[in-house]
Amino acid sequence: MKNLSIDLECYSDVDLSKCGVYKYAESSAFEILLFGYAADGGKVRVINLASGEMIPDEILDALTDDDVIKWAFNANFERVCLSRYLRDLGVSLDPFYDSHPLTTEPARFLNPSGWHCSMVWAATLGLPLSLKGAGAVLNLEDQKMDEGKALIKYFSVPCAPTKANGGRRRNLPFDAPDKWETFKQYNKRDVEVEMAIQKRLSHFPVPDFVWDEYTIDQEINDRGVRLDMELVRQAIRMDAISKSEITGELKKLTGLSNPNSVVQLKAWLEEKGFPLGSLGKKEVAAAIKKAPDGIKEVLELRLKLAKSSVKKYQTMERAVCSDGRARGMFMFYGANRTGRWAGRLLQLQNLRRNSMPDLSSARSLVRSGDFDSVKLLYEDVPDTLSQLIRTAFIPREGQKFYVADFSAIEARVIAWYAGETWKSDAFANGEDIYCSTASRMFGVPVVKHGVNGELRQKGKIAELACGYGGSTGALKAMGAIEMGLSEDELPGIVSSWRSANRQIVRFWWEVDRAVKDAVKYHKTTRLGRLTFFYQSGMLFITLPSGRNLAYARPGIGTNRFGGECITYEGTGSTRKWERLESYGPKFVENIVQATSRDILCSSMKTLRNCSIVMHIHDELVIEADPAVSLEALCEQMGRTPSWADGLKLRADGYTCEFYQKD
Repeated sequence: MKNLSIDLECYSDVDLSKCGVYKYAESSAFEILLFGYAADGGKVRVINLASGEMIPDEILDALTDDDVIKWAFNANFERVCLSRYLRDLGVSLDPFYDSHPLTTEPARFLNPSGWHCSMVWAATLGLPLSLKGAGAVLNLEDQKMDEGKALIKYFSVPCAPTKANGGRRRNLPFDAPDKWETFKQYNKRDVEVEMAIQKRLSHFPVPDFVWDEYTIDQEINDRGVRLDMELVRQAIRMDAISKSEITGELKKLTGLSNPNSVVQLKAWLEEKGFPLGSLGKKEVAAAIKKAPDGIKEVLELRLKLAKSSVKKYQTMERAVCSDGRARGMFMFYGANRTGRWAGRLLQLQNLRRNSMPDLSSARSLVRSGDFDSVKLLYEDVPDTLSQLIRTAFIPREGQKFYVADFSAIEARVIAWYAGETWKSDAFANGEDIYCSTASRMFGVPVVKHGVNGELRQKGKIAELACGYGGSTGALKAMGAIEMGLSEDELPGIVSSWRSANRQIVRFWWEVDRAVKDAVKYHKTTRLGRLTFFYQSGMLFITLPSGRNLAYARPGIGTNRFGGECITYEGTGSTRKWERLESYGPKFVENIVQATSRDILCSSMKTLRNCSIVMHIHDELVIEADPAVSLEALCEQMGRTPSWADGLKLRADGYTCEFYQKD
């Protein structure tokens, strides 16, 4: 046996969507109901475990044999659930776990190096990240059965006790034999659809180095990160107290029965002659600046309520496993146009930044449950709790966090691609890139906190907003107006940045032409370190790492300005499969972000024997002994991959007793 295709149907009293598969499979109520499988593309069999059938010995052996590749759509679910199943059977995972770096405790999960994920395969080709969606886009003869959702709700989650069902809290096979037979067919069909997807995609195999990256991703998800649950519990308690006090104050000031109600508060504001179209955070913050006394106080309290970050803490409480660690927070290839990760559960990519000078003291007060002192010293309790979210992530006893990230990675990569030598030289010389950009834009020396230092901010916002074709709208989105820039200044800033970065601007339109040539004429074009080509209804861009970016069913369309543009099919902002519009600068953004992702993966491979517990954007968080050298770790992370000759990288870092922004 070389390959084993698998699909499971399970039961647990833990909400999978809210808690993740690691907590889901840890429940005492967890069990696998149906085990659908096919060996080497053969006939699909369904093992009815819920009714007493057993998985054949040769299949059990294959599950712990890393030479047999196990396939599933979203394979993390099957691997984690089968790990629990095998542990319950008394099967030792340790002998089959040598290459999995969780050596400080008995193996909890099957070695991911023996697993491949057909969802990842679909993602590498820009296809939907659902079995139903991928099957539909590929026009498979057999599609996922629509009955599945209702059957999962019936058999896989607890039910409410009623008179009609005899007060039971769970539906078993004998409660609805006809439904159970359909459930078995549904399980069988899922395996068939997964195999059909693999067959359809066989002309576009996933490179071995990407499967190696997937293995590292699964190791990080399996390892998880420790949570300070005392801090979490106290933060939830304090948030409730704070929310109750703020609501009470609002009731006194407004006389409303429910001042949290958008409808009631809007009506009150209108009655006071200060109508607001929206009570969103930005709108309320802007309104506070011009609101009269009385109304201003109400809006400030409303803003405090909106700052409440208890949801993150509540998710931590739900998702934490029995050993105090949260797992499954990273989705490999979740952003399928670049291959970057997507966040799951705790959404580490959008954690609030901490700016408090006495973070440790505030943390200690919250952890001790001293609400009165927190309120006295920090006044804004919700804001304090929000800033402390990062600090809930802590290393295991006796270890520290080593946090390292790349300095201005995207700016370095785009300059490298485009041949913007002045910018690459500035990085190589260790210059402040925002000062260098401002100096280039305005033709004068710019020194941070020195001569012409006020121009640095303009250089910074231009550098962040304009690299991918952004204009005045991008500057506004980056907060240009809030920074004190006038609307009239913005076009000049865009123009100055583009004049200072002529090679990058040229690169946008060279990429635009290369994509159009590939789509229109099926012409393979080499552009510097990139290759653009069309194959079997797909547009591909080969990156220097050897990885391809893929765009399904590309074509030429007309944009809203009446000009020619590239279109392709993909998942849009509405999460629906639709035809999307793009152009050179947007493709450059994909290329640069994808390359930055590949550089991060290269660092993960270099540091895979260290305990990587988290990664956020271009940052790695490692759990290590305090004797480890931070300098050596940053040097290892900042090594330029062999395929990126000439690219100047730098990684900076710091150590901490709890996760924080330095």
